Amino acid sequence: MSKNTQSQKNKNVCINCLSFRKVFLSFFTLCFSLLIVSVDGYAADNNNTEIKYGYPNQSIFVATVNGKEQPTTPMLTVAQQLFERANLTWRATAYPAKRLFHNLKNGETNFTILVRASSLLENFIFSEKPVYSTSLNIYYIGDKKPIATKEDLIGTRVITIRGYSYGKLRKFIEDPKNNITNEVTRTHRGAFRMLELGRADYLLDYGSAAQDIISESSISDLRTNTIKQLKIFLVLSQSYPNADELMKRLETIIESMDINEIIKRSGVKASRKLQ
Repeated sequence: MSKNTQSQKNKNVCINCLSFRKVFLSFFTLCFSLLIVSVDGYAADNNNTEIKYGYPNQSIFVATVNGKEQPTTPMLTVAQQLFERANLTWRATAYPAKRLFHNLKNGETNFTILVRASSLLENFIFSEKPVYSTSLNIYYIGDKKPIATKEDLIGTRVITIRGYSYGKLRKFIEDPKNNITNEVTRTHRGAFRMLELGRADYLLDYGSAAQDIISESSISDLRTNTIKQLKIFLVLSQSYPNADELMKRLETIIESMDINEIIKRSGVKASRKLQ
C-alpha cells in the first residue's frame, strides 16, 4: 500500500470521528435541554396551579373576622407561611363544614388542614405526621361528676357551640333517647359565660379555643376532663399536579416551622392548668 493511500485512509477516519463527536454532542445537548424543560415544566406546574385552601368557618381556635368578613385563625397564618416558603400561588376561603367537604369532593377546594376524615381518604393525600393536635374537653364548675365518656352525659344539661359536630358527638347529644338538654350558643366566650351563670352543668369545647378564653377570665373552681384527642393533618387533593411530590415538599417545610410559636404570635395565649 502506498503512503498516499494510507494517508488518505487516516484522513477519512479522522473526519468520521469528528462527525461522530458532533452528532454525539448534538444528541447530548438535545437530551440535556429536554431535561431542563421537563424540570422547569414540573416547577411551573406546581407554582402555577393555584392552591385553593378551604378551612372551616367554625375554628378550633377563637377566630376574628377580617375586612372581607372572613374568619381568620392561627391555622390560616400557618398555611400562609407554608405556601410562601413553598413559593406557591394560593387563596383561602372559609366555608361551613358541610360546604367545605362538598367542595373538597367536587374539586372546588384542593387543600385543607383537617382531622383524618374517612370520607377524604380515597381522593386526598394526608401528611404522614400531624401538624397540630388539640383536645375535645368537658368543662364544669365545682364538684360535679367528672365526664370520661359520652355516655356520662346522659341525663345532663350541656352547653354546645353552634356549627360544631364535635366529631359526631352532637348527634349523640341531640338524640332524644339520651335525655340530654342541649343549650346552644354562638361563641366560645358566650359558652363560658353561660357555664359561669349556671345555665347548664357542662360545657363541650376544644382546648385550643377554650384556653384563650380561660386565660382572659377567672372562673372560680373551673375544672375539665378530656373526651377525645384530635390530630390535624395537611390534606392535598390527588388531582393536584405531582401531588405526592408536593406533599413531601410541604412536609419538609412544615417540619422546619415552629407551629406553636406561630399560633402563639397569632393571638392564642398559653393555657393555665385546670383542676
